[in-house]
Amino acid sequence: MTLQPAISLPWRVRELTAADVPGVQQVQAVCYGDEFIESREVFARRLSVAHQCSIGLVRDGDVGLHAYAVAYWSVLEKVTPLNGDFTEPEHIEQLLYLHDVSVLPLLSGQGVARYLIETLLAQASARGIAQAALVSVQGSQGYWERLGFQPYALHDPRQQANLATYGPDAIYMLRTAPRQTC
Repeated sequence: MTLQPAISLPWRVRELTAADVPGVQQVQAVCYGDEFIESREVFARRLSVAHQCSIGLVRDGDVGLHAYAVAYWSVLEKVTPLNGDFTEPEHIEQLLYLHDVSVLPLLSGQGVARYLIETLLAQASARGIAQAALVSVQGSQGYWERLGFQPYALHDPRQQANLATYGPDAIYMLRTAPRQTC
């Protein structure tokens, strides 16, 4: 099933690069509380690594971002701490890690976030990756559960400490795509 957002042309999805950091920060400033705003330098490093797969929504002819999904290829139970770098996995990539998904209020309720997420999940599937993980913040657990994510207990104390950087209500969540059958 292909999902389409309720918006139409002249919108398009494209890969993000380090040049998009100001746009990411502008969207982030509107969508998150001050405690979740991450530095320009951190985002520049994140969007410069080879294993990142971040995407953004732009309007043709406009350089500004209106929504984005910052993500990278990772391994199970590895949490990027708040203001942390996207370190390359030591093992073979096992999952898609969705670090941050934000949509400007003018596009709220139009399926944009879900479309960005489904776009990244399709990329993961094309790579043979069936799992995705994230950290739910700001009371978003219900939203992620509707997309198939479930709370997942971290076992490594270091990763538990990384999760704690997002505050006491942060929840590590995992989604496993259903297996395709013939």
